[in-house]
Amino acid sequence: MACMIQLKPVWAGASRRRRTSPNTTTNYDVGMNKIRCSQVGSVNQVHQFDPKIPLEEALTPPSSWYTDPAFHSLEFHSVFSRGWQAVGCTEHVKNPQDFFTGRLGTVEYVVCRDNEGNLRAFHNVCRHHASLLASGCGHNKSCFVCPYHGWTYGLDGVLLKATRITGIKNFNVDDFGLLPLNVATWGPFVLLNLEKKILPQSEEAVSNTAGSEWLGSCSEILSTNGVDSSLKFVCRREYTIDSNWKVFCDNYLDGGYHVPYAHKGLVSGLKLDSYSTSVSIQRCDGGKTESGEDYGRLGSTALYAFVYPNFMINRYGPWMDTNLVLPMGPNRCQVVFDYFLERSLKDDKDFVERSLKDSERVQMEDIMLCNGVQKGLESPAYCSGRYAPTVEKAMHHFHCLLYEDLSRKLHPLH
Repeated sequence: MACMIQLKPVWAGASRRRRTSPNTTTNYDVGMNKIRCSQVGSVNQVHQFDPKIPLEEALTPPSSWYTDPAFHSLEFHSVFSRGWQAVGCTEHVKNPQDFFTGRLGTVEYVVCRDNEGNLRAFHNVCRHHASLLASGCGHNKSCFVCPYHGWTYGLDGVLLKATRITGIKNFNVDDFGLLPLNVATWGPFVLLNLEKKILPQSEEAVSNTAGSEWLGSCSEILSTNGVDSSLKFVCRREYTIDSNWKVFCDNYLDGGYHVPYAHKGLVSGLKLDSYSTSVSIQRCDGGKTESGEDYGRLGSTALYAFVYPNFMINRYGPWMDTNLVLPMGPNRCQVVFDYFLERSLKDDKDFVERSLKDSERVQMEDIMLCNGVQKGLESPAYCSGRYAPTVEKAMHHFHCLLYEDLSRKLHPLH
């Protein structure tokens, strides 16, 4: 995994790419660059982006990266099936018999605390006829009962009861438990790994390894800037957006480029001229509103981290929110926002309500932007764009990481 900690207003939104009509090729002259738009196979689509070209001369990835169903499938197996992925927060599995469910690509999962308090994760699929076992999240879950035929599993994954199997042959209960997944925690986050063999280690040992692999050198920076388990979980909000998941990520990584144009109510609360960006860290100083009042929700300094490929951590003032971007198809995604607050303010209902209302306004602005960008990507008029070198370095790095993963899948021996 790679972590890019950036400064940017807390929420996320738009970007720009292209699509051509099936079986057509369009050429555009742009300066000294010849942009060739074509509907080609996944291999050629990957290599239509060249990470070796310097940022100042580079073209953004072709719009087929954002619109083509075959490319979307390749992307899941190349990007989301590798390494540790954030899937939720520890608050949801704090006590024995707590659980939550989710979907990552085609993988349905359930995370739970068993009766002894051990953190566990499984494929959320009954071993009988493939029905999903659990849904949503909850507490006091003593077992998982299949809603289809009543097969029952313990929170340790063991098959406790297989109904109406009298006369069955060559059947061993021990062979039909839930299939496990690697699970770990870092700070307030729950992580899953879909590719590793199950690690026979303690939760603490696995989590130490997972945190290091997930965040790399950024783990210490985040820890020392208040990203830890001391924050109180406030609420979760989920948004379905009619755009490719990368549209949302691109906007998050545009270095605050869109903020003065798209978030006029927010821009007065940030000193964008103090925005400092590197591939690893972005920070921004807080400011004052036009009336001269402190923009208290943002605080004096804001820190924003993008954890490749699809997780954002935003720490500002007493708040932290996280954004988990889940692909739902080539032109649709879900973004899950979890909000955390310093415990001393968790009972200040007016402050909490006001802050969440401000956030909601920005989310709606960004959703409109994302939806509009996706429509542009699907237009034959758009092929590839360019990067603004002073602010879009992190976005370019994101695309280079995607290229690296996609190329590794296509050419595993290279």
